[in-house]
Amino acid sequence: MFKETVKELLEKALNERQDLFLIDFDILSDNTIRVVLDGDKGVLVEDCMFVSRAIEHNLDRDEQDFSLEVTSSGATSPLVFPRQYNKHIGRNLEVKTNEGETIEGQLTVTNENGIVLKWKAREPKPVGKGKVTVTKEAKIAFEEIKEAKVKIKF
Repeated sequence: MFKETVKELLEKALNERQDLFLIDFDILSDNTIRVVLDGDKGVLVEDCMFVSRAIEHNLDRDEQDFSLEVTSSGATSPLVFPRQYNKHIGRNLEVKTNEGETIEGQLTVTNENGIVLKWKAREPKPVGKGKVTVTKEAKIAFEEIKEAKVKIKF
């Protein structure tokens, strides 16, 4: 009952803010409500406050004791939904496929079917000694992706 009430309040808040979407939602045994959000343009502290207030102000603490944590998915969190890839165009991703292959490259395209990564590689010249730099490309369907993370460079 409590979980359903919280879920309805959360859905109502996210319907008001179409740019935000749910990554994870859970209620632990000690009534800690955990909500993890992401947004098409990122998540600000104000966005977390909006969702937190939408839930907390509509629950009665006399009826149910709880704690509430609303956070963003974080820069190092894996990308879970296709919708998350759009805001990362131009960034480097590390993608692990279902076949066990790891591909690292710049995200150049994302569509309803998958993504395209590009990277530079050194390969032997076709004729003669030495190596030449070539641009490689991989088209990866969303169902082939086991895990994808944004590579942060400092």
